[in-house]
Amino acid sequence: MPPDRLGISRRQLLAAGLATTQCPALALVLPHNGLQFPRDLGSHPDFSIEWWYITGHLLSGSGAKQQEYGFQLTFFRSRVDATQDMVSTFAAKQLIFAHAAVTDVTGKKLWHDQRIARDGFGVAQASNQDTAVILRDWSLQRQARQYKAVAVGEAFHFDLALLETQSLLLQGDQGLSRKGPLEKQTSFYYSLPQLQATGVLTLGGRKMTVRGAAWLDHEWSQALLHPQAVGWDWIGMNLFDGSALTAFRLRDQEGSALWDGGSFHHPSMGASPHVFGRGEVLFRPVRSWTSALTQARYPVEWIVRTPADFYTVKAVLDNQELDSRRSTGAIYWEGLSELYDSNGKLVGRGYLEMTGYASPLRL
Repeated sequence: MPPDRLGISRRQLLAAGLATTQCPALALVLPHNGLQFPRDLGSHPDFSIEWWYITGHLLSGSGAKQQEYGFQLTFFRSRVDATQDMVSTFAAKQLIFAHAAVTDVTGKKLWHDQRIARDGFGVAQASNQDTAVILRDWSLQRQARQYKAVAVGEAFHFDLALLETQSLLLQGDQGLSRKGPLEKQTSFYYSLPQLQATGVLTLGGRKMTVRGAAWLDHEWSQALLHPQAVGWDWIGMNLFDGSALTAFRLRDQEGSALWDGGSFHHPSMGASPHVFGRGEVLFRPVRSWTSALTQARYPVEWIVRTPADFYTVKAVLDNQELDSRRSTGAIYWEGLSELYDSNGKLVGRGYLEMTGYASPLRL
């Protein structure tokens, strides 16, 4: 874990459009002299939107009986501005959403589920002090250098321990990540790659001991999407040599990039990743898949150009579309994928996320 205080200055906050009289509560959450850990591992209820995002690659068995899985668990917190001045304890001032999914690579099947509840009443809560998000029987909680992720779906259940093996990475400019052409389109964003995952996965009543590697993102913002943005393409990849690759772009209706960015980190680089500047990341689709459910067409293979290398990203299973209309209202594609370098060598695995293909995304 990095030092308690990291250098995000008042100047940077002003440049991001976040430290203004339009957001007076900011000073209560993020001191002018920097982010604070473990405090900023927790919730930021004065911000409009926030999420904790865990993804990973798991293996069960060994030898010829070895099987491969992907998993994701995401908790969202959304501030309801219209109710903030209400004194009633029944006013829904914060909403907690959650999505979970398991990709059975061998069985070529995606399992997923979702939850939603208002904060409070012992049903849903997100701690302001550290990572501790609970929604009924789903949870993500940190203790020391280990996270515990639990999700119970209709046909799946996982209970995983995720051990830190590297320091967290501050994305963007010391944790301020620009997401659009307007200065206010900035989020606070850090990642924890190369988490060592162990635990139990149950699919269709079959219980398995699993192990693998995982990735955690935590992001919060007041205004994230440009009005012309319909969605984004994003990858978070754990490389076999211990490196971590992030790349993303925000798209408009024509599919052009409104903004792009990301970072590359090798363990030899210390705590600071190499951050990509605008225009340094390019996503080019190679192969697409059309959903029978929504008729949305998703690129499931990409060439992703970054300053680190030209990579090929390939979905391990085409149908990893998630329908979350019963919670966040969005339909999007999010799934386990493989990463190949410019020589065609498999160098890592992680998750590809694509939003705004079924309909424009609204946060």
